[in-house]
Amino acid sequence: MVWEVVSTEKTMKRMTQKKALCIVLAAALILLVLLSLRVFLSKTDNSTQAGRILFLESLGWEVDAESEEHKSVRLPQELGEVLEGYNQMQKAQGYDLSRHLGERCEQYSYLVTNYPDSAQTVWVTLYIQGRRVIAGDVHSTALGGFMHGLKIE
Repeated sequence: MVWEVVSTEKTMKRMTQKKALCIVLAAALILLVLLSLRVFLSKTDNSTQAGRILFLESLGWEVDAESEEHKSVRLPQELGEVLEGYNQMQKAQGYDLSRHLGERCEQYSYLVTNYPDSAQTVWVTLYIQGRRVIAGDVHSTALGGFMHGLKIE
């Protein structure tokens, strides 16, 4: 037992601060690469219909792929009063349209087929830039309808 303690102390004395720093930096770099790879691989490609439907399914929504409506839109240069309220809903979901003012994006809408307890027609709309969702909502087109975020609370 005494020999083990002395041996460990000698080993620790030989390890310099430079070696310890190199080991820590190498471990941090490996961890960063693994986390980046995980994030990259887990992101769905929302530029494709299959990716968008997979994304919506991950949120619990079932949609009719045949109902897809698409248009290219340019976001306004400034958030007006109505869009500011819409953006507050987006911020609650982790999105922020104010970062994309004046930019083009793609708008995709789908008929929701599994909205709970609703006789109304319900749509989900996604705003996509590249592969990423930048905003979205679930809404009814009925008179006196509703609108809420993508995520089911």
